[in-house]
Amino acid sequence: MTSTNTPENRNTAGNRNAPENRNTPDGAPTMLALHQTALGGPEVLRLTELPRPVPGPGEILVAVHAAGLNPTDFKHRALSIFLPPPPLTLGWDVSGTVVETGMGVTLFRPGDEVFGMLPYPYGAGSHAEYVTGPARAFAAKPAGIDHVQAAALPLAALTAWQALVETADLRAGQRVLIHAAAGGVGHLAVQIAKERGAHVTGTASAPKHDFLRGLGADACIDHRSEDFTDTDERYDVVLDALGGETATRSVGVLRPGGILVSLLPGAEDTRAEAEKAQVRAVTLLVEHDRAGMQAIAGLAEKGRLRAHVSGTFPLAEGARAHAQGETGRTTGKLVITVR
Repeated sequence: MTSTNTPENRNTAGNRNAPENRNTPDGAPTMLALHQTALGGPEVLRLTELPRPVPGPGEILVAVHAAGLNPTDFKHRALSIFLPPPPLTLGWDVSGTVVETGMGVTLFRPGDEVFGMLPYPYGAGSHAEYVTGPARAFAAKPAGIDHVQAAALPLAALTAWQALVETADLRAGQRVLIHAAAGGVGHLAVQIAKERGAHVTGTASAPKHDFLRGLGADACIDHRSEDFTDTDERYDVVLDALGGETATRSVGVLRPGGILVSLLPGAEDTRAEAEKAQVRAVTLLVEHDRAGMQAIAGLAEKGRLRAHVSGTFPLAEGARAHAQGETGRTTGKLVITVR
């Protein structure tokens, strides 16, 4: 196994984006992955040669074309949260081509283009040339979008879908407040909420308000200069990607019977405040879901759901992608390109 901070370009001369066929001395195939052997900052990420995974029963082996980055990648790189200690390869979003199918797989065949989210949180590994995952974590990649677009969707779009559609049962005519609406989950949630016929208010810095309006947001709140609670507006649903005190304060802008869906734990008194206000407060952990991926694929195919990709980085520059993502200033998503 080899690793380096500044790997040379090991791609074939004929196709700079096509990984080489590499093998161990005993003939087993290998691959390059954005790997880490310690927790820490972006500098712990190394382009490392690892054994290529083999699909087990019910799994597919995917040649990764592109893989999305999410805030959870940054957190798991630095802290021991859900995953075991390093060594590990991060990445849950993936778009690519099926190379091999494991026993019992009937949904896909080699050559099929697929996208999906590896089982969260324990199924990470898409920041590599190849990855395996359950066949039912994937759906057919929409023909109308490329792999970069497809890779930006799964985790963030599934989170928004499971929060707004499956948990909150958002319906036409309802009013929803989306915190961090220009972020990865937020900007997709705006589109999904509008597709459901809801009235959407989003919080974001003022320079991003035109972006949100372009997605269909009906109203925008500048989180730097305005207090979202300083209003007579009452919402049926609040989607909170910030947690902490933002979650607790969001209880006060819900109408009785409303629901707060947080993506991070709120303050200790959030649930108590919710009970007093006669609203629900829940914390969502996204799950891999073929039906959800198919719904997302359908919206993307019709042009009703599109990820805003603010930057792409080759696999060898994954550490730089992490550093940019951690600034917290990204609009939409960042994506790692492999092929």
